Amino acid sequence: MMKNIKWKHYVNYIIVGIATIIFTILSLTSSLSSSSLYALEKIAIAIILTVSLSLVVGFLGELSLGHAGFMCIGAYLGGKAAVLLEPVFGNTIMTLLIALIIGALIAALFGFVIGLPALRLKGDYLAIVTLAFGEITRSLFMNSDPELFGGTLGLETPRFDRNYLFIIAFIILFICLIIIQNIIRSKHGRAITAIRDNEIAARSIGINVTKYKLMVFIIAAFFAGMAGVLYSFSNYTIQSSTFDYNYSIEILVMVVLGGMGNITGSILSATFLTILDIRLQTILTGDMAVLQDVFRSLILIVFIIYNNAERLRPFREKYNLKSVWQRITMKKKDPNKDQDDEHKWDRVPTKIKMDEILTLNVNSQEKEDKDD
Repeated sequence: MMKNIKWKHYVNYIIVGIATIIFTILSLTSSLSSSSLYALEKIAIAIILTVSLSLVVGFLGELSLGHAGFMCIGAYLGGKAAVLLEPVFGNTIMTLLIALIIGALIAALFGFVIGLPALRLKGDYLAIVTLAFGEITRSLFMNSDPELFGGTLGLETPRFDRNYLFIIAFIILFICLIIIQNIIRSKHGRAITAIRDNEIAARSIGINVTKYKLMVFIIAAFFAGMAGVLYSFSNYTIQSSTFDYNYSIEILVMVVLGGMGNITGSILSATFLTILDIRLQTILTGDMAVLQDVFRSLILIVFIIYNNAERLRPFREKYNLKSVWQRITMKKKDPNKDQDDEHKWDRVPTKIKMDEILTLNVNSQEKEDKDD
């Protein structure tokens, strides 16, 4: 029974589940500092954003630069809902859950609106539309009534308990992985990748391109909205400048660095880049703070060159995680052991023995033709 399980389908669940259990135990025993708890929140939010964008960019093949716009909608509307609900329910899990539902559903609605032009636009044109959407969304909240969404000063939101917010974030991440990975491995996922590979061919075999494009944009926007609500509960103030186009490109970089259409790679790249940003902010302070983006860019350039350099391909294939794991777990075969295989070619019963040589007497055939 255990041999029939495809463990590669459950690797992401196992990694996230083990990490959640370990850090929960450490948090409950007060073994984690406040900075570590905040880092875990940022990592979970970054992974949710990266995995949801990977569904659009990696599997559907559409270039979206407005993912931060969906997050902005979730953060502001979910945060505003939390402000209104706090006098009733307090800063409790009930307030958080209602805010998550409100922010995610409204972001999904805007995902439907953005998905409509995606039916006709491709490539750079779609990227421009999504980029404009993100900037328009950010500008609207920035120039809103200060009493409504805080205006340029930002919206003040309740800060959830640090000891538990990252646990909720990891649970939402787990749900996100279950939904997206099951979609990808289903017939719907095969239809989505078929649209990515050749939209005309997908239409010709009866795939409803309109339905699947809208579905992908709605699901991606839904989880981006949830990530925005988590962000609002992770900070005391939401400022629209956080959700500019640079943040959308940063999420896209995580997707590309992890590998297009690679969920595990997206998880690893989001975790790595988030930890890298936190460490650079800690190490490079004061006058050296201006070098944070420089060092980050140099590290990204090194990784991109390593992943794409043709001369490094033999090294990558020999020492990647998959190859190393196969070498560790591979069982050595005993050459002296006779392996019984009933389906070998020399054991298949046929009318003609497989080791016989069939010949044609060409000379005899030529002689008969001359006699005729």
